[in-house]
Amino acid sequence: QRTRKATEAIFLLAGHAFDDLGYRRLEWKCDSLNEPSRRAAERFGFVYEGVFRQHMVVKGRNRDTAWFSMTDGEWPVRRTAFKAWLSPENFDENGRQRRSLAAVRASIG
Repeated sequence: QRTRKATEAIFLLAGHAFDDLGYRRLEWKCDSLNEPSRRAAERFGFVYEGVFRQHMVVKGRNRDTAWFSMTDGEWPVRRTAFKAWLSPENFDENGRQRRSLAAVRASIG
C-alpha cells in the first residue's frame, strides 16, 4: 500500500524467487477494475501482459483478470532500482522518500 515496508516485501519476494529459487518469471494478477493494484504492479516494475476476459466468477459476476509479469532477465535492473530506492539516503529525517521508485527506475534505464 505504497509504504516502504510493502516495497521491501516485494523486493524480498522477487529476490527469493529469482536469486534463491531460480524462477524465470514472477506474475502479478488482479481484477482488471482494481486500479490501485494495477498501479502497484507497474510501480514495482511488472510489465502489463493483457487481460484474461471472463477469467473467473467472483461474487456472482464475471471478473476480467489483468496479468503482469517480471522475468529473470528484467530482474537485475529491477533489483538495482529497489536497492537504490530502499537505501537510507533516499529517505529524509521524517521517513519520506526523496525520489520515487519510478524516478529511480527511470534513472537506471
